[in-house]
Amino acid sequence: MEAIREAGNSGQNWVVDADIRSYFDSIDQEKLMLLLSQRISDRRVLKLCRKWLRAGVMEDGTIRESLAGTPQGGVISPLFANIYLDAFDRMWQRRCSHLGTLVRYADDFVVLCRWQSQANEALRQIQRMMQRLGLELHPGKTRLVNLSRGKERFEFLGWTVRKRRSVQRCPHLHFVQRWPSPRAMQQVRRRVHELTDTRRAGRDIKELITDLNPVLRGWGSYFRTGNSDAKFNQLDDYVHWRLRHWLLRRGGQRTRFWPSKWPQTRLYGMGLHQLRTTVEYPRMPRQYDRR
Repeated sequence: MEAIREAGNSGQNWVVDADIRSYFDSIDQEKLMLLLSQRISDRRVLKLCRKWLRAGVMEDGTIRESLAGTPQGGVISPLFANIYLDAFDRMWQRRCSHLGTLVRYADDFVVLCRWQSQANEALRQIQRMMQRLGLELHPGKTRLVNLSRGKERFEFLGWTVRKRRSVQRCPHLHFVQRWPSPRAMQQVRRRVHELTDTRRAGRDIKELITDLNPVLRGWGSYFRTGNSDAKFNQLDDYVHWRLRHWLLRRGGQRTRFWPSKWPQTRLYGMGLHQLRTTVEYPRMPRQYDRR
């Protein structure tokens, strides 16, 4: 994410937001084995990798063999997927690095370019490279994004990325900012809702906080380096509301004045992890983008 922030703040305002269609199912096993053999000389290891690819997946007690792609859910599948796209990284650096900055994590990647013409050419080159690897970009999810002056945004690895004015730093300039995406917020709220379900009302509040803390701490550690303060405040308020709701159901009482009986400070005093105090803002960029 730091690479995206630095590239965006240096004037690369056009983004190729790419998505590979059915990536794990489309990997060519023979091409993958060829890539593996370029780095692994031990035939026993290569034989084990081939067996891993053809092991199949067990679904409802039956084994479904896979003749293409990598086994979905396999512990080694992310590694195989990353190795397969390493060839794409090398082709990009060798032929197209002048077009823009490639930022990739597994099968998720974006390319930041300075001009729209460069973004169009980058997209064309990416499509050619994907064809050489036997892959295809998803036409409905691959798009060009214009970041200049905060016109558009994109999502990457659970983050929403957009340019905004910095009121405290330089109000006349736009800087790349990031915060948890709507999908990331929905997923963590769903998990909090599951842990604070009223069917778990027979437990003690401290046990419930013990179950919540790893979820909040792990999610917060991932999203704390950015401009996540507003989203962290929303999630803190939601957790507070869910815990008070759980306490009300556990006591079997109904009163419109019950929210004031359990302030957030009381829950934090019992050990509940607080998100709003953990945000770490990015450092001031070296180069300002005046567009």
